Amino acid sequence: MASMGPASRCALWTPMVLWRRWAGHNRWSKVRNVKGPRDAARSRLFQRLALMLRSAAREGGPDPTLNSQLANVVEQCRAKNMPKASIEAAIQGALRPTATSRLLYEARGPGGVALLLDVLTDNPRRSHQDLRLILTRYGGTMADGARHGFEQIGVVRVAPRDAVGRAVGLEGALEVALEAGAQDVCPEEEEEEEEEPALKFLCEPSSLGAVRDHVVASGLLLLSATIEFLPQSRVALPDGTRLQAHRLLQELQGCPDVLHVFHNIQLDTEMGSHQ
Repeated sequence: MASMGPASRCALWTPMVLWRRWAGHNRWSKVRNVKGPRDAARSRLFQRLALMLRSAAREGGPDPTLNSQLANVVEQCRAKNMPKASIEAAIQGALRPTATSRLLYEARGPGGVALLLDVLTDNPRRSHQDLRLILTRYGGTMADGARHGFEQIGVVRVAPRDAVGRAVGLEGALEVALEAGAQDVCPEEEEEEEEEPALKFLCEPSSLGAVRDHVVASGLLLLSATIEFLPQSRVALPDGTRLQAHRLLQELQGCPDVLHVFHNIQLDTEMGSHQ
């Protein structure tokens, strides 16, 4: 058999080299398509948490042991794996003379559904403009009167595992709820698929402090205790409008100034709920 020269050997090996190169490129494309959006969402979450840290520290001081609201936010940050250095930097940032405002915007979405946007911002004009543009893009608008379709409710969130690392079952949580005077317990809907969902204890706004204290005394890890808005009824939308509303909710939740989006939309379980 005749021996092959360098050029012939190169010709035989080139396809294999190119295949390996493109195979690697394909794997990177898949990683980028999954990891890129997830990293962007986590970055927006950390931005939002940093703003909440600064606001809580300005209101009650930078020491979590003396400021229960700040301690609650710090627990939320830890539960979301926010770096310790970022938490400390945000708290120190509260000492700078930058004002923040907590605002509640009323809006209407596709099909006339009601939306309440809980916003924390250091620039209300910018936030209002950003939210108005997002709403317009999906057939919504800023609108007074949307709040009338909601009632306030106390929400105490706890970690899915207790102080010693044991999983918190729904049955055990219901027992704690009865003892604490809460009305109901349900899992958090907004967690990522690979994360264990937090649990929400629902109560009258006037009972929020008592329920929070009892939950902590029972050994559960407190994440937050806040007043939120619950729709009095939900609106079912046709398929096309429902998809448009779902995309609107996703984009509103991606806005760094938005803490919560409350709505009265009846969404399919596959689409999830942003309340």
